[in-house]
Amino acid sequence: MKQDESCVAGTGGYPGDCELTQHLLKRAAARKKSDEKGYVRRSCFPKAEPIKLLLLDVDGVLTDGTIMYTHEGTEIKSFHTHDGLGLRLLKEAGVETGLITARSSRALARRAKDLSITHVYQDVSDKVEVYDKLLKELDLTPSEVAYMGDDWLDLRLLTRVGFSITVADGADELKQVVHYVTKREGGRGAVREVCDLIIDAKEMRESLLAGYLDK
Repeated sequence: MKQDESCVAGTGGYPGDCELTQHLLKRAAARKKSDEKGYVRRSCFPKAEPIKLLLLDVDGVLTDGTIMYTHEGTEIKSFHTHDGLGLRLLKEAGVETGLITARSSRALARRAKDLSITHVYQDVSDKVEVYDKLLKELDLTPSEVAYMGDDWLDLRLLTRVGFSITVADGADELKQVVHYVTKREGGRGAVREVCDLIIDAKEMRESLLAGYLDK
């Protein structure tokens, strides 16, 4: 076992108290990580496997929630490239994606176009209404839809979908009702994390990765 420089070595070839403590902490951390993976497989995979449509809130989910304006009043948004690739991979896995947001932004429209996201709803006052419309339009059941939000405006929709998700820095009230809370924060790869989870639940990671290795 590698000794931490801050630890005092034991005598007689035996590890000291500090070394033993560090070893136990490492084992506990590894066990916790294993338990988390087990929970995701047992609880989340059955909900993620049937998903055919992933809907996302934008501010605080696809972005970090920061809103910036130029001197001319143009709104600026920042997006994570990992999230973008995750959404492309999800499309390759046969899952459609959509954006539902209460705000309106040309930057978002541009990002959606870049990612070939066709279901884009901006300036929405009732997200459940849009959700009901998409269910009929795409002939889906609630169990085939996932939604990812970060704040109170998302609560009504989160309680209606088959797989509900919030981000690590989402409102506490959402964490009490959703099926999964990401380890990453909004705008920091949280969407990619969810895309990976759905892909893993569908057991498509290896086939998708093989396609990129062959390119």
